[in-house]
Amino acid sequence: MTITIFLVEDEIILARSLSRKLKQLGYQVIGTATSGEDAIEKILEHPPDIILMDIVIQGEMDGIQTTQKLLKSIDIPVIYLTAYADDETLDRAEASGSYGYLLKPPKEREIHATLKMVLNKHKNAESLKKIIQESQNSLDEKSQYLSMTSHDLRNPLTAIQMSSDMLKIFDESWDRQRKLKYFERIQRAITSINGMLDEVSLVSRAESGQLPFLPQPLDVVAFIQEIIVEFEPLSENKHQLQFQYEPISETPVLDKILLRHILANLLINAIKYSPEGGVITLTLQPTSEGIEVQVADHGLGIPKADLPHLFDRHQRASNVSRIAGTGLGLYVSQKAVERHGGTISVESQVGEGSTFSVKLPSCTCLDSSPLLQES
Repeated sequence: MTITIFLVEDEIILARSLSRKLKQLGYQVIGTATSGEDAIEKILEHPPDIILMDIVIQGEMDGIQTTQKLLKSIDIPVIYLTAYADDETLDRAEASGSYGYLLKPPKEREIHATLKMVLNKHKNAESLKKIIQESQNSLDEKSQYLSMTSHDLRNPLTAIQMSSDMLKIFDESWDRQRKLKYFERIQRAITSINGMLDEVSLVSRAESGQLPFLPQPLDVVAFIQEIIVEFEPLSENKHQLQFQYEPISETPVLDKILLRHILANLLINAIKYSPEGGVITLTLQPTSEGIEVQVADHGLGIPKADLPHLFDRHQRASNVSRIAGTGLGLYVSQKAVERHGGTISVESQVGEGSTFSVKLPSCTCLDSSPLLQES
């Protein structure tokens, strides 16, 4: 690709000579100007790859002032042209952010060598800027996540502290049923904390490409039943968790740990975003490609504009800002589903609830005798 150059030079004869030399060297001069004002207007309209800027030019601004103003709006390497190499001029040129200078009249060898060096230097600078920006973005995201996680951890920790204090104070006066109620609150808080810590670990492994995958034959019905029993206390008697399934003729070969994260996140979301309670239905059925699991609720629902980005990291629906959450649950679930070679999708309508569907392919199944019974 031909390198484009803009030339700012008020000596017409020198400008023509330099343009001719640049063309002979294989460069394309796409414009010229004799003043800083004219140069800024033309360069911003059609940016070149490199600017050759005479320091002493017509108009109210010299070449250095013109460069300083240009670089506030656009990042293009500038090489100064000067007939003077005094220390003061060189200091001003260096401080302006230029990439170097050529003494007039420049020789072809010097022009070519300088342009080549400047292009490489600018390319390296751009790469370094990108690396720095990506690192900063990563640090900002991690800082944001740590802040959100720290905030979310306070709630279950506070619940544990308050419940344990109450049990200590009223140990002798409370009956067994009332004590059990506070023990259950402590258990729910511990489950919540463990879930957050597991998310931190899974996100880190997923982003480093080291998410473990150890599929084994799994009695998926019994497995789901165990999860429902575990999460029923989180509903605080406001939600009814229902499990419906069709007989499956093959034993799915799945990663038990990843599947648990998938279902746990979907159930937690269904409970959390159905603040008024109601029925939450988990459905399991065979498909032509494998199995499908659905989790449906009748809660807040998700705005249509949020659906395309719902599985992005830290992304949360715009109508749940008052409900605590890190925005990582669905991100983790998607990574776990993808590790199985499956897909996850959602259908939702605000005010009517959401249905999440997880499809896992038949390539993770082994033939087995029927072992699933109606529950």
